[in-house]
Amino acid sequence: MSRVTAVQTIPTERPATKIVVVLRDDLAPWQVANVTAYLAAGVAADVPELVGEPYADADGNSYLPTLGLPVIVRAADAATLAGCRSRASARGLPTAIYTAAMFGTGNDRDNRAVVAAERADALDLVGLAVHGPRNAVDKVVKGTGAHP
Repeated sequence: MSRVTAVQTIPTERPATKIVVVLRDDLAPWQVANVTAYLAAGVAADVPELVGEPYADADGNSYLPTLGLPVIVRAADAATLAGCRSRASARGLPTAIYTAAMFGTGNDRDNRAVVAAERADALDLVGLAVHGPRNAVDKVVKGTGAHP
């Protein structure tokens, strides 16, 4: 049994796009983890070419692929988060959202129903993810801070 010993070179070129998750700054730690995972999965589902190749360790065990771009996590108050959603929409950038009501559901159908019941400007957002050209995403998340 031969083992692969080559190490793949990591590109040093900066990617043309970026993924940013913005979370409301009052979430519990379990909510931070849950919402971030949910939103990152939304980006991966929308843009499958962002998903890299599967992993394998030196023993031959296989692991699922992950996003090929870093996911930057930011924090904001509710008003700033709503502004991010509005700017992303105005720029036509792909956006995943998570609302407070979604914490009370247990399935995707009910998640979509609670979102569909609210107008865009009335959504009680707890998080969003946006993907797009670096400069455009930076403008969308302007005013957010580093997540603690």
